[in-house]
Amino acid sequence: MSASPPVPVAFFDVDETLLATKSLLDFWDFWTASEEAGPLPATPPAPRPARVPADRARLNRDYYRRYTGVPLRTLRTAAHRWYASYRRGERAFVTAGLDALARHRALGHEVVLVSGSLRPVVDAVAADLGATAVRCAAQAVTADGVLTGDIDRPMIGRAKADAVEAFLAERGGRAADCHAYGDHDSDLPMLRAVGHPVVVGGSPALRDEAARLGWPTLSGARGKRS
Repeated sequence: MSASPPVPVAFFDVDETLLATKSLLDFWDFWTASEEAGPLPATPPAPRPARVPADRARLNRDYYRRYTGVPLRTLRTAAHRWYASYRRGERAFVTAGLDALARHRALGHEVVLVSGSLRPVVDAVAADLGATAVRCAAQAVTADGVLTGDIDRPMIGRAKADAVEAFLAERGGRAADCHAYGDHDSDLPMLRAVGHPVVVGGSPALRDEAARLGWPTLSGARGKRS
């Protein structure tokens, strides 16, 4: 008897695709106001133009270095506290993204979050929304569980597509059967890596690309999770 075909996978960016915020910066504000933060810098890295991928990746690495010396367990606890508060907001989510994720779950698809944000933050989102897996930058830790400030690779641009392809290779999945959702130009490699890409909200350049290629687009309207 032949094996059943792999279940289709829906890959979702997180910030401004599911969450109506840039979680790295939002969490930083929460972190620096908390008792756990200790003597860390109080100003997050300033955003740079998205048209310069190398700068964006460097800024991402700079951001993670700000947690050097923090126990990973402490960061995880803070991330879950941040999300527990954030999710109650009246405009905390991109409602079309949430609806799409719920539809995929109802169809029995795997749901994977692919994000440049902190793994502890994305883990909290995944647990709440019912995602089956997470792909983020891996933060290096010492033998006793303390963050070194280093990451393996920023989960931005081509890294997202590589994560999608690696996940499908592990599962024996067909890219043509899978879906991906993103809002930013840097999500283009991930969107192009599957058979069913969808733009959520999106920058003008990304929406132009969607129009050129016939990709569906969803509203970026914000709302509360029902």
